[in-house]
Amino acid sequence: MMKKRQVVVKRSEVGRISTTSSIRYGECQKNHAANIGGYAVDGCREFMASGHDDDDGGAAAAALMCAACGCHRNFHRREVESSEVVCEYSPPNN
Repeated sequence: MMKKRQVVVKRSEVGRISTTSSIRYGECQKNHAANIGGYAVDGCREFMASGHDDDDGGAAAAALMCAACGCHRNFHRREVESSEVVCEYSPPNN
């Protein structure tokens, strides 16, 4: 079985500076023992999307569920990496 990772890349350009953000989802932080007053996590080390790219209908909803632990993506730790690139080229004004 092939392991899937979900990485979200966002790009924005303001003037000559281009910013790229890469978002990765790490280990699951859902407390499974909260209802009995304890603390227990399941040990899922990384978010793996359970949806398939060629699915019809529920592909978007399934992509937010982890294939390893069954939790929603929001329970996984979010890691954001940003980088700025200064563009040297500017198009001529007509």
